[in-house]
Amino acid sequence: MRDTGSEDRLRRPARIRSVRVGELRVSYVPDGAVKMVPRSLFPTTSDGTWERNGQYLDASGWLTISAGGLLIEHGERAMLVDAGYGPFPEPVSMEEHGMASMYGGSLLESLAALGRRPHEIEAVAITHLHVEHLGWAAHPEPGSADPAFGHAQYLVSAREWEDRRTTFGVTEQVADALAPRVRVVADGDEVFPGVRAVALPGHTAGQMGYEVTSGDARLLAFADVLHSPVQVAHPDWAIVGEPAADASAALRRQVLARLADEDIVGFGIHFADVPFGRVRRDGDTFAWAPLDQEPQAEGPYAPSGNAADGA
Repeated sequence: MRDTGSEDRLRRPARIRSVRVGELRVSYVPDGAVKMVPRSLFPTTSDGTWERNGQYLDASGWLTISAGGLLIEHGERAMLVDAGYGPFPEPVSMEEHGMASMYGGSLLESLAALGRRPHEIEAVAITHLHVEHLGWAAHPEPGSADPAFGHAQYLVSAREWEDRRTTFGVTEQVADALAPRVRVVADGDEVFPGVRAVALPGHTAGQMGYEVTSGDARLLAFADVLHSPVQVAHPDWAIVGEPAADASAALRRQVLARLADEDIVGFGIHFADVPFGRVRRDGDTFAWAPLDQEPQAEGPYAPSGNAADGA
C-alpha cells in the first residue's frame, strides 16, 4: 500500500519541523514557497520523466520549492541560515514570472512559534544572494523601517559579496540594506558554536553551506546544491541557468556521497515538507529518507519535543 501521507509531504510547502543534533536544536522556519513548472526548473527532463515522478507534483502539476530559514539554537543563543523570501504574501503569478509562482511572509511568525524573536538572532548566514534566501535580511519588520534582522551580522562569502551586482534579486536598494551588516566568511570558519562554513561553489560561484556538529552528530545545510528531493535520485539533472552544469552535477554527487558514507543528516531548504533527511545509497544510486519518518525515535538525531515539530 502506498503511503499517501508521505507523498503529500513531497508536494506541499514545509511546515515547522525541529530535530536535535546532539545538544543543538535545529528547526525549519517556513516563510513561503515557490511553485515551479518542473521542466522549466530541470530543462533536461521530459514529460515522461514527470509521469514517472508524479508523486513530487501537486494537483496543478507543479513542483513545490519551499522557502524559509534554518534556526540553530545553542542554549540561549540563536542564528539563522538564510532568511526566506520576505514580506510578499501575494503570489507572483505564473503568467507574470513565466515558470514559477512564489510568495513569502510567514518567517517571523514561524520564528515566534519556535519561541524566538528577531532581535535574539545574532547572525544570519546567507548561503547565496538569491532573492528567496536573503528575504527578511533586506526587508523591514512590520511597523519598523529597519530590516527585521538589522542588529545581526550577515555572513556571506567574499566571492558571493563581490558578485552581488550581477546576482538575481540583489537590487541597489537590497545591496545597500545588506552592506552595513555584512561580515565575510571563508570555508572552514566557525561562525557559531558547532557551526562552520563549507564552500559549495556551483549554483553560484560563492555559495556557502553550513555544517552543524555536536558530539558525534552532524548536519549539513547544503544550500542550493539540490533543489528537490527528486533530484537526490537524479543528481545529473541540471538546474536552469547553472553556469557550469557538469561541475554542479559532480558537486551534487560529492555531497550526496558524503552524506551517505559519513552518516551526516542533510538539510534541504527547498525540499518541500521533507527538509531533514539521511541519504541512502546503493552503489552510485541515492535516495532521500526523511529523518522524522524513520522508525527510531532515540539517539542524537531524535525529533525534538517542541509542540511545533509536526508529523
